[in-house]
Amino acid sequence: MNIGIFTDTYFPQLSGVATSIQTLKVALEKQGHNVFIFTTTDPHIKKGIIEPNVFRFSSIPFVSFTDRRIAFRGLFEATKVAKEVKLDIVHTQTEFALGTIGKYVAHQLKIPAIHTYHTMYEDYLHYVLNGHLLRPYHVKQFTKGYLKNMDGVIAPSKRVEELLTRYDVKIPIRVIPTGVDIEGMNGDDRRDVREELGIDKDAPVILTLSRVAAEKKIDHIINVLPQIIDEFPNVKLVIAGNGPDLKVLQEQVERLTLEDYVIFTGDVDHKDVGNYYRMADLFVSASDTETQGLTYIEALAAGTKCVVYDTDYTEHVFDSDTFGRIFTTQKEMLDDILIYLKQGKEEISKEALQKKLSQLSAAHFATEVHDFYKDAIANYQEKQEEETND
Repeated sequence: MNIGIFTDTYFPQLSGVATSIQTLKVALEKQGHNVFIFTTTDPHIKKGIIEPNVFRFSSIPFVSFTDRRIAFRGLFEATKVAKEVKLDIVHTQTEFALGTIGKYVAHQLKIPAIHTYHTMYEDYLHYVLNGHLLRPYHVKQFTKGYLKNMDGVIAPSKRVEELLTRYDVKIPIRVIPTGVDIEGMNGDDRRDVREELGIDKDAPVILTLSRVAAEKKIDHIINVLPQIIDEFPNVKLVIAGNGPDLKVLQEQVERLTLEDYVIFTGDVDHKDVGNYYRMADLFVSASDTETQGLTYIEALAAGTKCVVYDTDYTEHVFDSDTFGRIFTTQKEMLDDILIYLKQGKEEISKEALQKKLSQLSAAHFATEVHDFYKDAIANYQEKQEEETND
């Protein structure tokens, strides 16, 4: 099958969406399919670099998300390319420029288009004029408008499915959790990240890894750090990633005089995240806006237990203390962190981990998505035949 993925966000940009797309692309290709990425230009890619099956279109930084890009041209060029590679289906991963281009391409080639709804935009309205311009109603209308006339939508979790149902979306919705490249998390390219960061081998390490932005609630973890230090004076909090709130968090650390206990790493190449998960005693996420929980699964795949905010998705994954604990308040988060640090880092049973991750592997993810592609193509062809007969 020839698959066209249209996205405004792709490597080398670091995000859950970019990781999800890369995971899907590689897994589908391993299953024998051809995957073509239609995405934005990126200033971090040197001129002359050839990326097989990746087509980039002129772009500019996106308003309020300056570390993200949005294409401003490419409609006809993308259509030409799509015809040349003979796409069977379009899979959009953004509701903005490349998503609109993808819908246009599907219409021109008379092939189905499906979408993955990655972002709960109601949680991000504060980025646009501090939430004074857009309301949840506007998000609902925008979402319904974008999905109208598409042939299906993937929800990465039940939470997203419930949201789309509340938005009165009428097209087929399929819940498919994003998979993780478990082998990649445990590859051969291993390094001692602790040594690189100057952390003692016996120091307890708490890791949070994500885009450094307000919705990730990293400040909540910093807030409880003084109480953790009271019991573990040599503890280190490693904040891996970059983003718009980096300076804000650095100022918070200085205000609380925690400079000796917090390490900001900046961007971490996705090929290297397994080393970061493995060096930590515990992975912690205070974010209450996650739709996919990719970092949780990556941490587990690397054998590191987690303390994460309670959602319907996390309840399914962390149904045993063997893997991690969930919380809803800062006090619960603190208590859970202390419980695991007192236990020390314990290896998760490989058998239990394999059973937990079997339904969250990249291969399973690709198979589920491919099945949805086949259903979308069959339904599309059936509609075409009905219209022809009418």
